[in-house]
This record gives sequence, C-alpha cells and structure tokens, in this order.
Amino acid sequence: MISTVNSSPVADGTLVVTGGGRGIGAAVSKAAAKRGFSVVVNYSQDAAGALRVVEDIGNAGGKAIAVAADVSVDADVRRLFDTAVSDLGPIVGLVNNAGVTGGFTRVDQLEAATVERVFAVNVVGAFLCAGEAVRRMSTRHGGAGGVIVNVSSRAAELGGAGEWVHYAATKGAIDSLTAGLGREVAAEGIRVNGVAAGLIETDLHAAAGKPTRTKDLATGIPMQRPGTANEVADAIIWLLSPESSYVTAATVAVAGGR
Repeated sequence: MISTVNSSPVADGTLVVTGGGRGIGAAVSKAAAKRGFSVVVNYSQDAAGALRVVEDIGNAGGKAIAVAADVSVDADVRRLFDTAVSDLGPIVGLVNNAGVTGGFTRVDQLEAATVERVFAVNVVGAFLCAGEAVRRMSTRHGGAGGVIVNVSSRAAELGGAGEWVHYAATKGAIDSLTAGLGREVAAEGIRVNGVAAGLIETDLHAAAGKPTRTKDLATGIPMQRPGTANEVADAIIWLLSPESSYVTAATVAVAGGR
C-alpha cells in the first residue's frame, strides 16, 4: 500500500528520474534516495554515469537501479516503467528531467534534424513519461496517487535569443504541460508541478559548447552567482513531498532572481 497525504506520496515507493545519471537528475536521484524513495535512474547513453549514481545511493544505504531508455521512444518508456515496477515496486513519482539542448545556434542556422531531436527528447519524451506515470498513479486508473515534477528552464520566458531559442521553445511547452496536466489530474490524486531552473552549474553548458557560460553570465543574475544542481534538487524534493500538498499546476523558478 502506498501512503499518500493530500496527493503527496510518503517516500516509501518508487520514483522515476529521467536523465538521472548526471547534473540535476543525479542530484535529484541522490536526494530522493535519502528521503526514502526507491529510485530509478534513467539514462540514454551514459551508463557509467548512471551506475555511479546508483552506487553512491547504495553506499549511502538507499535503493536504486539504472535503466537505459530513450524517452522519445514509446516502447522504451513502457519498458522503463515496467522495469521500475517489477524491480522496485509501485510508482509514486516521476521527475521529467531528461533533456538535450541541440547546441548553441541562431534560428536562421538551425537544421531540421536538430529541432526534431530536441523536441523529441524534451517535449515528446516528457509527454510519454507523464502519460505512463498517470496511467499507473491516477485513482481513475486504480492507482493511489502521486506526484510529477517537470524540469523546465527560465529560458522558456527569456527566450534564449542568440543561443538556443529552439531549446527555450521546448521548455515553454513543458510549462504548458505542467499547467494543463496539473489541472487535468488534480482530482485524481496526482499533483503536477515544474521547476524552472536558471543558470545552473552543470556540464550542460560545456556539452553545448560553452564551458565558461555560467561565469560569463553570472553578473546578470541578481544574486550574482550561478546556482547548483543541489539547489534545484532541493526544490524538486519539496514539490515531491507532503509539505507542498496544496501546490499543483505551478512552476517554481529556481534562478537567483533572473
């Protein structure tokens, strides 16, 4: 039996974290395990990174498994959730974190393949995972409720001009998913919220081609510094917890005022 308090799971069930092997996803996976969740650390390509997170969780006394799945592929998503349930038990939460940037480029230099891949992972993937989570957690489908947290970005509002308008547009879609799905399943025991991350110190910037980006842009942040993955993870853990039991269809900015 999964215990719930006002549609907020007590951390005694399974949490799926997409893109859980690095950056914000890794921080969320470790923090959630400390709270008592059994954690599914999803990854697409970096098996070594995901296995390190699982090892760290195990060494700290937690329970976790790593599962490879491309969230943009329907069959992979079903297998991800089936494995989560069979190996760890009923799902009480999902953190939709998997994402790619497509690199830094102007819109007039974008190729169709880049746009398609960024939207496939960031948007289609989030929808597929959210749908699978709802089918397993919603009281309408015989579930006991749960929580979904979507990882968005302040780029959705700021636009990403000159860098990644394509990426920002996917995060705008995520904000709409959060608002719409949150209202759609509010009476079914599921809360859906988002975290709009600001300039966060992770390997995302180097992977996109600008390893010094956080330092270069820090002066434009009211708090005069980039954030950390752990600071974003703390907000996500709060949204997963009973302490946020009356919060749904909302996106919380974790961006130092930017």
